[in-house]
Amino acid sequence: MATAIDRIGNGNSGPAAANDADEGYRPGADEPFMNPRQQAYFRRKLLAWKEALLRESLGTLSQLQIDSLREADLTDRASSETDWSIELRTRDRQRKLVSKIDAALRRIEEGEYGYCEVTGEPISLGRLEARPIATMTVEAQERHERNEKVSRDD
Repeated sequence: MATAIDRIGNGNSGPAAANDADEGYRPGADEPFMNPRQQAYFRRKLLAWKEALLRESLGTLSQLQIDSLREADLTDRASSETDWSIELRTRDRQRKLVSKIDAALRRIEEGEYGYCEVTGEPISLGRLEARPIATMTVEAQERHERNEKVSRDD
């Protein structure tokens, strides 16, 4: 079965593409920031994450169709409805996450990935590794959150 990565490709060709297949590759500070190899790495990481989320949501959909709420006992039925409500809220959050992943993939294609949308500075590789959909440096994110808190307090 072809994965999303196989269907879309990593956007790289030539000798560097063979090196990108190396599972052990991790972007490092000793190479140019957001070079084609790093872009391919983050593209694969984002696509794999998206594919996992979509696979989970399909599983939830299948389970919903199989398990209709037919419990005779009202307490059991209420418990099942609560469980499904939590599951559906989780899937909704994941749906929003998929749209952020799509936006990050677009930024890779446009050459904007890895750069802060506020300052234009490079986002640290450590931050991108931990949160590949990050759009701001840690400092810009902290400023944004402080301003948001002040706005809410007013």
